[in-house]
Amino acid sequence: MARPKLIPLDRPELEPFPMSERLRSQLVYFQAATDAPDRPALGEGEYWFDRDEVAKWLDDGVIDLVSPLDTENTTEVELSEEQEDLLGWLHKNEVRRAKVG
Repeated sequence: MARPKLIPLDRPELEPFPMSERLRSQLVYFQAATDAPDRPALGEGEYWFDRDEVAKWLDDGVIDLVSPLDTENTTEVELSEEQEDLLGWLHKNEVRRAKVG
C-alpha cells in the first residue's frame, strides 16, 4: 500500500509531502474553517490552509481542539513532530490548497 501524500495544488512544482495514515486523518485539524476569507470551493480530498493559523500553530507549538461532544470547550494539544513537519512544509512553501493523493 502506497503511503499517502499531500499534493500542493497551488504550487505544482513542489514535491508532495509524504505522511502517515494517522497524519492524513488529522488534516481536518489544520484546514481553514468553511467561512474563512478567500477559501475557494474545494473538491473531494482537498484542503485549504490559512497562512496565519499555520504560522501561529508553529510559533505556539500547540493547537486547540474542539470536542464534538463538548463544543463549548477546547483542549490545547502539543504538536507531534510529524504535525510540526507538515505545518513547517506548508509555511515554508506557502501552500494553501492541497489534496491527498
